[in-house]
Amino acid sequence: MNRRTFRCPLTLGTLAAPLAAEAQPAGKVPRVGRRAASVTVTLALILAAAVVSPVAVYALVTTPGEILANPDRFDGQVVTIEGTMTKLRQRVSRRGNPYYTFDLSGGQQAIRVFSFGRSPCRSGAVMVEGTFDKVKRGEQYVFHNEVNASRVICRQ
Repeated sequence: MNRRTFRCPLTLGTLAAPLAAEAQPAGKVPRVGRRAASVTVTLALILAAAVVSPVAVYALVTTPGEILANPDRFDGQVVTIEGTMTKLRQRVSRRGNPYYTFDLSGGQQAIRVFSFGRSPCRSGAVMVEGTFDKVKRGEQYVFHNEVNASRVICRQ
C-alpha cells in the first residue's frame, strides 16, 4: 500500500472533524418517552402524607408483648411501640458517642430500646419509633430482641 494513499484519508478525516462538529444544529433535543401527570400527583400525595404523619406511612403500631410473642414477624420491620420506660442507662461509647438504652414495658413483658444521643425523658410513658431486630451482632456483643430507635417521644 502506498504511504500517501494511507495518510490522505486520515489527514482529511482529522481536518473535517471540527467542521462536522460545528455543523450540528442547535435545535431542540428530542426526548424519548413522556412523564405521566398522574405519577407526579401520586408522588406528591405520598410525600405530603409523609410530612404530615410519618408514622402512618411506614410503621406498624404494636406493643412489646405482641413483638416478643412473634419476633420473626417483626424482624427488620419499622415499628411504633407505646409503653413505659424503665431502667434507663445513659452511656458514652469508646469512640465518644453518647447513647442510651432502656426497657420498654407493656404489662408483663419488656423490650430493650437503643438510641444514639441523650434521652429526651427519664421515665414514664413513651412512644418509640424504630427498627426491630430479633438478633443484632455488634463488634463484640450479640443483642436479642432490640429496637434501634430513630425517635423517642415522651408522653407525660
